[in-house]
Amino acid sequence: MRCVAFMRNVNQGQHGHPSSDDIRAGFADAGCPDAVTFQSNGTILFESDAAAKVIAKAEASIAARSGYAREIYWTPLDTLVEVASRYGAVRDPRRFEFALHGGGTIDTNDADATAEADRNRCELVDSGRGWALVRNKIEGEGHATPTIESITGTRASARGLPTVERFVARFARDA
Repeated sequence: MRCVAFMRNVNQGQHGHPSSDDIRAGFADAGCPDAVTFQSNGTILFESDAAAKVIAKAEASIAARSGYAREIYWTPLDTLVEVASRYGAVRDPRRFEFALHGGGTIDTNDADATAEADRNRCELVDSGRGWALVRNKIEGEGHATPTIESITGTRASARGLPTVERFVARFARDA
C-alpha cells in the first residue's frame, strides 16, 4: 500500500532538523528503501503493508542518525487523494490544512471540538481515522496543529491543502 507520512516540526536543511538523507536512510532502515521526501517539510511517500511498524522503526532510526527525534504520522495515499478530490476546488484553498494525528477520529459535530476550533480561529471541516481537515478563518494563519492537539490530547502535524494537492498531483497519477 502506498502511504504518506508527515514528520512533526521538520524544516529540512535547517540546523536542528533531520536532513533529507537522514529521513530517506531512516525509512530504508525500516524496510522502505524507495521512500521519497517531498518539499522540505518532512512529507514522505513510502510503500508498505505494515506502515505502523515502518513508522516506529523510521522514527527510531532517524533520531539515531540525526540526533533529532520527531514524531511521524501516516495515512494511506488514497486518503490524500480523496481529500484533494473532494476539497481541491474550494474557494480560498490556502485557508485549509490537512492534519495527521494519533487521536482516532474527531467528531466534527462535537460541541466541545467545534468550540475549541472556534477559540483557535478555525473550523473542523472533515475528519477520518487519524486525520482532520481544518479551515482557518483568516488566510495566512495556521491553526490546525494546535487545535487538533488540544482536541485529541495527542501530537499532530499539518500541511496546507495546496501542498496536499501538489503531493497528490505528483505521486497519485498511478495510485
